[in-house]
Amino acid sequence: MSEQDYRRVEIGFVGGGGVSLRISEADYDALRTALTEGTGAKWHQLDAADTTVTVDLSKVAFVRLDTEPGRVGF
Repeated sequence: MSEQDYRRVEIGFVGGGGVSLRISEADYDALRTALTEGTGAKWHQLDAADTTVTVDLSKVAFVRLDTEPGRVGF
């Protein structure tokens, strides 16, 4: 996948802390679906641009999608 196919997403957790990842639009949609549908699955795997992260869905406080295109420079 090219760099442009990834979106920057920040996931915040109950009690503080969080993680910032670059994930595909499909992974973002799957995460949103897992959080909103509450299918009973506790863990959700995300294949980010440079790593794989498994998230405990019961501990997610927020998901923030960066909607601005990446920029180089100031």
